[in-house]
Amino acid sequence: MNGARICIFTMKGDSRGNLVAIEGNIDLDFQISRVFYIFNSSPQIIRGKHANRRSKICFIAVAGTCRIVVDNGKEREEFLMDTPSKGLLCDSMTWKEMKDFSSDCVLLGISDLPYDEGEYITDYDAFLQEINHG
Repeated sequence: MNGARICIFTMKGDSRGNLVAIEGNIDLDFQISRVFYIFNSSPQIIRGKHANRRSKICFIAVAGTCRIVVDNGKEREEFLMDTPSKGLLCDSMTWKEMKDFSSDCVLLGISDLPYDEGEYITDYDAFLQEINHG
């Protein structure tokens, strides 16, 4: 789908455990500027419900599971986030909704830009208007 794609990160492991390393401009197609995570969300809660005008974000369920619905203004797709070696890279101007959090879910977000409240579109109809008519 245009606007979002799955990334599989290299996982290394031995008898001591597993490790995934993510480097900006190597494992992701951008320099990392911000890292955040969501946790203690109940399965009934829907997080996100917004698009970012400029920033890209990669989501990784580092623990537990959740689902992410993405929408590019023409099509919607739902992704199950269920392993810490899989990321969902969302381009700018992609609507995102995170839901169905397991009780142990920790959803990591890695962004190419610092937080800027002004780049968020939180009304779906306004998102459709902006993406379809500029």
